Amino acid sequence: MQKNIDNFISYLEIERNYALNTRRAYNRDLQQLLRFLQQQNINSLSTVSPEQLKTTIMNLRSRGSNARSISRYLSAVRGFFAYLFNHNAISNNPALGLKAPKIEQNLPKIISYEQIALLLKPRAQTPSELRDVAILEVIYACGLRVSELTSLDINSIDKQQGFLQIVGKGGKMRHTPIGKFAQQAISNYLQKIGSNQGALFLNQKGNRISTRAIELMIKKRALEIGIKISVYPHMLRHAAATHFLQSSHDLRSVQEFLGHKSIKSTQTYTHLDFLELSKVYDQCHPRAKKLR
Repeated sequence: MQKNIDNFISYLEIERNYALNTRRAYNRDLQQLLRFLQQQNINSLSTVSPEQLKTTIMNLRSRGSNARSISRYLSAVRGFFAYLFNHNAISNNPALGLKAPKIEQNLPKIISYEQIALLLKPRAQTPSELRDVAILEVIYACGLRVSELTSLDINSIDKQQGFLQIVGKGGKMRHTPIGKFAQQAISNYLQKIGSNQGALFLNQKGNRISTRAIELMIKKRALEIGIKISVYPHMLRHAAATHFLQSSHDLRSVQEFLGHKSIKSTQTYTHLDFLELSKVYDQCHPRAKKLR
């Protein structure tokens, strides 16, 4: 059974081009399934029943797993058994009738443009400070995931056209406008370090900067300018998407900008837009006064 899991994870990498973090999460989930089957003395995947798979879900719930974790576990299990069935390793797929729990939608946290402007303000002309400003400018200007940012190379930038070539989830390539402020920040940084090839953003040892280093930098910088909530890189992506949508009112363009496969993911930002509209309405409309 372990060999089947290993083959499935390799399939996700080679044929489906799944991201490393997704493959790791799926592997962890399938290891949970494997332990359960071993405890039940089930030695063949062809004998697994839908009832047994439902029991694994009940076990997760009893241990306090949230709906999102269970939903991901189900995705791993359904994908695994579909893979086995399609490759003739099993004659029936016991995961076909499994339904994911309803996930309560949590609206993404964002910070205001004024707070972002403070984060972007240079404090010195040192290589590390110019790098940090360039990182922040690029995340916000292009709405990048932090993993997309760390994978950027200098040749990812098309200076003439003003576009950035990005490798997103699943290895999907997209191009996004970069904006003059982000271009200038990158130019200042590269001139300072005297580099014209290789990874775009480097750590102090001259290696490609890690996602963890960026997370710590942003959190520290936010605290220093007085932002009381915990700020993480994805909040800048959320802010970029929200501000873009508020200005353009074009959901499809925002979808392409963010590299979302489904429009449903982008629709989250319409809720944020309506919340902001509601606040302005309550403050400004003469008929918006609430009854006391």
